[in-house]
Amino acid sequence: MEGEVNNLIFVWATALASLFYCHTITNLIAPGKTRLLSFFPIFCLFFYLPLRLTSVHFTGTTSFFITWLATFKLLLFAFDQGPLYSNPPLPVSKFILTACLPIKLRSDVDVYSNSKRNVGLALVAYAARAVVGFQLEPQFNEPYLATSLQDFWGKRWNLMVTGILHPTVYLPVRSISGKFLTKKWGSFPAVMATFIVSGLMHELLFYYIGRLKPTWEVTWFFVIHGLLAGLEVVVKRELGGILHVPAMVSGPLALVVVMATSFWLFFPPFLQSDTEVRSCKEFMAFLELVVRGRFVGPNDVSCPYLLSYTSKDWRGIYD
Repeated sequence: MEGEVNNLIFVWATALASLFYCHTITNLIAPGKTRLLSFFPIFCLFFYLPLRLTSVHFTGTTSFFITWLATFKLLLFAFDQGPLYSNPPLPVSKFILTACLPIKLRSDVDVYSNSKRNVGLALVAYAARAVVGFQLEPQFNEPYLATSLQDFWGKRWNLMVTGILHPTVYLPVRSISGKFLTKKWGSFPAVMATFIVSGLMHELLFYYIGRLKPTWEVTWFFVIHGLLAGLEVVVKRELGGILHVPAMVSGPLALVVVMATSFWLFFPPFLQSDTEVRSCKEFMAFLELVVRGRFVGPNDVSCPYLLSYTSKDWRGIYD
């Protein structure tokens, strides 16, 4: 456990130093391809860093914040776009925090707007804004109230990912496809590209956590949903004035599709590496550190809730 903590410190120290480099180099290099090229070694490093970790919690958090969010934000920043771009430029401290954490720099935030939905999140948002002037990006927006797959993925589920994929993938592909396709079909390639990139990134994150050969089930999960969501947009534009499906019908139907495909393609590869057992053991090791003040490895403790139930048992439910 102590060795893993040391690895975590090394990984994040390296990431912070890399972001400091990116902030500094932009004072010397104008936005464009040259700046993007100067960021390329950092992109490679960010994809490597999670491999230094083995903990489910440390690896999952680091790969999501650094490999995914920070890399995609830097891609935008290379062309003076995205949350890292500001005029005047952001101070280095705020630049680094914005790059690797799910936060935004906004001064017109209504901290009460989501308090009824999540009191805990509202309190954390209050603290974040009071200390450094940041707003926490919402992760979910009542996904159970989704009226369609488009509404579920675009406005309600995993909004941090949606917010970063929209400018980095959807808009560029939409701009290109709009030159060759009609308005009705112009968004379809952009939707598909967005879901494919999301699927590949999820596949990569699952690999970091489990270190198992990819099964590509997660990628197919997002390909299927990209196809369905893209066709949904086309059908709405084609038949919107003719056929209207009530939200009380389309909403539950969308949730059924999400749940069915999740149990079919999303959960099995996630549980294949005994992720839930490893997470439980890591938590018990953390409790050992807090309660007794000693470092122990996850393999030195047992999970009281999962002693006789492994991921192979869970996987049988989905097969």
